[in-house]
Amino acid sequence: MSKMGSKTSSSVGPLSMTISSYSGGSTISTPRSEGGEVLLSPTMKPFSLLELKNATRNFRSDSLLGEGGFGYVFKGWIDEFTHSASKPGSGIVIAVKKLKPEGFQGHKEWLTEVTYLGQLHHPNLVKLIGYCSEGENRLLVYEGPQPLPWATRLKVAIGAAKGLAFLHDAKDPVIYRDFKASNILLDGEFNAKLSDFGLAKAGPTGDRTHVSTQVMGTHGYAAPEYVATGRLTTKSDVYSFGVVLLELLSGRRAVDKERLGIEQDLVEWTKPYLKDKRRLFRIMDTRLEGQYPQKGAYAAATLALQCLSIEPKARPRMSEVLVNLEELLNAKNVSKDRRILSSPVPQSPRRRHQSRLTPSASPRTPSASPLPTPRQSTQVR
Repeated sequence: MSKMGSKTSSSVGPLSMTISSYSGGSTISTPRSEGGEVLLSPTMKPFSLLELKNATRNFRSDSLLGEGGFGYVFKGWIDEFTHSASKPGSGIVIAVKKLKPEGFQGHKEWLTEVTYLGQLHHPNLVKLIGYCSEGENRLLVYEGPQPLPWATRLKVAIGAAKGLAFLHDAKDPVIYRDFKASNILLDGEFNAKLSDFGLAKAGPTGDRTHVSTQVMGTHGYAAPEYVATGRLTTKSDVYSFGVVLLELLSGRRAVDKERLGIEQDLVEWTKPYLKDKRRLFRIMDTRLEGQYPQKGAYAAATLALQCLSIEPKARPRMSEVLVNLEELLNAKNVSKDRRILSSPVPQSPRRRHQSRLTPSASPRTPSASPLPTPRQSTQVR
């Protein structure tokens, strides 16, 4: 890594800028010192590099959310009150932007961001929790991605189902073969779009019932009969869709080695609860805070269970899955259940880029996608 020379940091001279705040027309003065030091703010914490390494599991590749000209964004976890590093899944989610010394953003731009976001607070501005300036390292710690509400999760599921149904019902059917959360892109309106068609295969034609091929895909999403025999059908995609639907319900990954025992495998852990109305809440994403229709959640869980049937022929067609999901989103059905808040689906400003789907969060962090790290599809073992 090239060094961030002293010339860069010392180039920040005396500067005072005044801008109008969003409310009341008041002004906020943002002076910077001669040496370019960070102005202390009671709302921000100065993190040490070690703290952020612990929070992001040493900036591991599977914690990577996104990359830009400035550097990398990593997902981390900290205690809600002490802001000390915590275990994944506990505390609150943070997004840590780690600047490249040779990136487009230098110390001056980093300092500007710290100065502004340390004083400006608004629901449509990302919240800066803290920063790190240690040696040549410059990092920013943002509030992590917020959980998607129930209606938005249904919208994502419907969009993805439409994509698969289109492929399966085409004149020349296409089997996607690697359907998973990280292959679903979301635009600014949370419309789902399937990407990464590198493993797609032409479906069977004529009297053929399946396509025989080398087993490729992603562990945790691939249908068991395909892994065992290499026989690929559109019902293989249906199984994978069932896994993603479980991710949307639970807010968990298909495979999570950080968890203990059976909870590492989402399908195996959730199956006993999916057909039990009274116990279904045990696998629902707690970040929804109960704001979902219980009848709708049970219907979605039942649909996921059908998609995950061991017998491929027992799984519904994607066109059938789509019809069921659209019925769940029907306003009349939702309004009949008083256990869901009557709030609209939040709208995000349109972006030039698209974010990949996360079952538990919306794409609010800068240049970051709060998803499980997209991995290259490899041979399923």
